[in-house]
Amino acid sequence: QVQLVESGGGLVQAGGSLRLSCAASGRIFSINGAGWYRQAPGKQRELVAAITSGGSTKYVDSVKGRFTISRDNAKNTVYLQMNSLKPEDTAVYYCNADLRTWPAGYDYDAWGQGTQVTVSS
Repeated sequence: QVQLVESGGGLVQAGGSLRLSCAASGRIFSINGAGWYRQAPGKQRELVAAITSGGSTKYVDSVKGRFTISRDNAKNTVYLQMNSLKPEDTAVYYCNADLRTWPAGYDYDAWGQGTQVTVSS
């Protein structure tokens, strides 16, 4: 079964940086579109960064200029580099990716298990 495994979350002080990784496992041919979501207690889940299979990226205004989404298809991995972190970035972060399987060749929408990011002031 194809799945996404996240890593890289943790505790960091304001102004610091973290790099989240989202590795696809299973019989994967390629990663299509992918994105990072986050959800804080009492708030709705929001899409903070997205990347297309062609490499185009988009960010929510609150993280633009601070976060960078990227992918390495050879490693079947999506990354989120987070710089200049603020306390309001504290949330559980989830990776989402549309995966092309091999050899069946069907598209599968997968979610990571979530990783906690806590930014202290």
